[in-house]
Amino acid sequence: MAAAAMTFPTFPQPDREQDRLAALRRLAGNDLPAGDDFTFLTSLAATLCGTPYAALTLVDAERVHVIARAGLDIASLPRSQCYSALAVLDAGITEIPDLARDARTATMALTTGAPGMRRYAAAPLLTDDGLAIGTLAVLDTQPGTLSAPQRAQLAGLARQAMALLAARADAAALRAARQELEQVAIRDELTGLLNRRALLHRLQFEAARARRFRTPLSAVLLDIDGIDAVGAEFGHPAGERILAAVGKLVGENIRMIDLAGRYGAAQLCLLLPNTPLAGARKLADTLAARIAAQEHAEGARRLHVRAICGVAAFDHMGVDDADTLLQAAEAALAAAHR
Repeated sequence: MAAAAMTFPTFPQPDREQDRLAALRRLAGNDLPAGDDFTFLTSLAATLCGTPYAALTLVDAERVHVIARAGLDIASLPRSQCYSALAVLDAGITEIPDLARDARTATMALTTGAPGMRRYAAAPLLTDDGLAIGTLAVLDTQPGTLSAPQRAQLAGLARQAMALLAARADAAALRAARQELEQVAIRDELTGLLNRRALLHRLQFEAARARRFRTPLSAVLLDIDGIDAVGAEFGHPAGERILAAVGKLVGENIRMIDLAGRYGAAQLCLLLPNTPLAGARKLADTLAARIAAQEHAEGARRLHVRAICGVAAFDHMGVDDADTLLQAAEAALAAAHR
């Protein structure tokens, strides 16, 4: 006779489940928060409530993630197998004096198996608009209830945990905004490459490093020929679209350590650390061929431009700093135009 399949209770979702999940994503992000502060609050909850176990959880759509714990060795559980699924339904304290006698929790793994939980109390982690994204819970293997002061303390610690989550989310958002501003400050809006100021700043650094360690450093100037003619025939935006496409192509065809920037109206500049003159010329030839082959649609027309290249490299004699490297590259570009 086949054994009967074990069934587990299912729980209703909060009324604003999608809003709750969105709030969880906003506050916790893709990486689950962790840290000593959360562990301290969780351990303090167990101490104040007189229980051997405590857990700080975040309740996702399908799983409950334990981000801090006391006495437990659990990282996550299916939502259908976790007491927290009940606790996020209520804005107040959820308390189950005897888990084994409550039909909602009697067949759960932590009740029927090790460590054999019998008592559960949790305060929800509430957002400002009342959405419960998780819980701070205390547990015991003996039935029982919390005293009124313990319930108040548990709720207070849950508020502290929520404030810490919110503060970390705010700090992460601030870092992201600062990074975005930094990128805006150093990037050319049209090509997405470094702007001239940022490029020259990085050149000073790379030149100083090349001088100190006597390592190769090359520069390539790319004059995108044909953009002015496109602008004259099809309008300035058409020329900008082509320059943007060329900038994208260049950015995708250099190494991680290389630097590419907009040097002039229709000029790009590459800085190639640890690259001798021969290697820089080879890259310049490759880029010139790919730029020439790149097709640009303008209405029914298919347009092409070309890149005229000027290449120079440190020789640690006459060309041995940022200014002389650029001067040599500009001289090579002028010679290539002749």
